[in-house]
Amino acid sequence: MNIYKSEAGARLLRERYLEALAAWPVAHERLRIPTAEGETFALASGPESAPPLVLLHGSGSNSAEWAPRIASLAERFRVYAVDVIGEPGLSAETRPPLKSDRYALWLDAVLDHVGVTRAAFLGSSLGGWLALDYATRRPGRVAALALRCPAGLGPMKKGFAVKAVLLTLLGERGRRRAMAGALGEPLSSPVVAHQLVVAAHYRYRGGPPVFGDAALARLTMPVYAVAGAEDAMVGSAPTKRRLEAAGARVDVLPGTGHYFTASPELAFLTEVTANGDFTT
Repeated sequence: MNIYKSEAGARLLRERYLEALAAWPVAHERLRIPTAEGETFALASGPESAPPLVLLHGSGSNSAEWAPRIASLAERFRVYAVDVIGEPGLSAETRPPLKSDRYALWLDAVLDHVGVTRAAFLGSSLGGWLALDYATRRPGRVAALALRCPAGLGPMKKGFAVKAVLLTLLGERGRRRAMAGALGEPLSSPVVAHQLVVAAHYRYRGGPPVFGDAALARLTMPVYAVAGAEDAMVGSAPTKRRLEAAGARVDVLPGTGHYFTASPELAFLTEVTANGDFTT
């Protein structure tokens, strides 16, 4: 199935992304990485001698998601912002089954191409799920794991989905209210406006599977997660409970939804780097 609703919509979203990349705030390399799932696009920023950090964005997004925080990350790390396959970036539109090991094999190919044996991972929402999935399958290649509102630790909230469908019946204003509710942002937020454009032209994938306790027990690396107490899509309570049971540190931000600009994970990543907990 095509991930876009029309070719015109695909072109529009691609053009918007290229405009965002033109404004990328730090020096970078644009990488085209061959994998079994098709070509993968990534941005490499920061000193080549710095500890490697892989960024995995959320659903309906691409690496432009990291632009507001890339400068602070690139000061400390060699950052690889990877466009997830099957998402509206510049990587292949392939969508392997989420229950398979093909995403782990895909990330193996990405790391191998850039010559990184072991890296820290920072993932947001679906990207958090992908980072968790990789860490449970390849614990030896993940030195530290930082997660922002990660999916897969509890079922997606059904009440929100029902409310969103009802709101979309009210037309443009209803769609805007639904998107603002999903993100936890004001109706006037430019993030809401952008995601409305994405939703008009892109087919979202279904929610990812929930990790079992046995999988989470394989998280042998330092893990930190941050969740929004008012997240309408991902439950902060199961995120905190299940990750803490697996030995992670978890912060829940009060009055915060699925989208937030705070970056508490940077302190964690800086700390584990200073402690020498990961190397290439």
